[in-house]
Amino acid sequence: MRVLLVRHGETPWNAEGRYQGQTDIPLSSIGEEQARKLGARLANAPIARAVASPLSRALRTAQLALGTSREAMLSTDPGLLEIGHGTWEGKLAAQIAAEDGARFKAWRSAPDTVQMPGAGGESLQQVLDRAWPAFERACAGLHDDQTVQIVAHDAVNRVLLCRILGIPLARVWGFRQAPTTLNLLEGESADSMEVVRLNDCAHHTELFGEAVHRAL
Repeated sequence: MRVLLVRHGETPWNAEGRYQGQTDIPLSSIGEEQARKLGARLANAPIARAVASPLSRALRTAQLALGTSREAMLSTDPGLLEIGHGTWEGKLAAQIAAEDGARFKAWRSAPDTVQMPGAGGESLQQVLDRAWPAFERACAGLHDDQTVQIVAHDAVNRVLLCRILGIPLARVWGFRQAPTTLNLLEGESADSMEVVRLNDCAHHTELFGEAVHRAL
């Protein structure tokens, strides 16, 4: 089976470098255009199933990527929600660095050790513990020649890819997940996936262009 693992398009908070977490921030006009370009790229892809995070930025990206003729197949799974940033949500990176410096430094250097502060704050392991079952549900029952489109978030994609690649969560910053990026995975089951394409943004960014990413 094939998995098209997508990150949602740009939001105003992404552009500002503001931490979103589970705050429901919609796509910006740029994010909508990125998703439409992904839709044009995937117009002829034989997608059999589509699942998205219920947050509007992911759901709208999924809708635009599918197009109106396939939108009815779309479902949501709360296991794909972005990491809960707790009291960091809505704040700029510079503000967090000033207010919670030690934790912010650890988040950049040893992210697997960090528990996000306040109500709803999560660790990367907690995200993986709920996102992996959602990934398995999205893949369940698909035949070898079928494709599922999954639209989620930066941290969610990163922890899923870490598990698939067999690397520790400490290495989540070892690759990028730009807005509306496309990761192509193939395998016989969720537990046997191989990464075919990683952080592919050819639909909206030139090879050596900068796919803007300012927060997480």
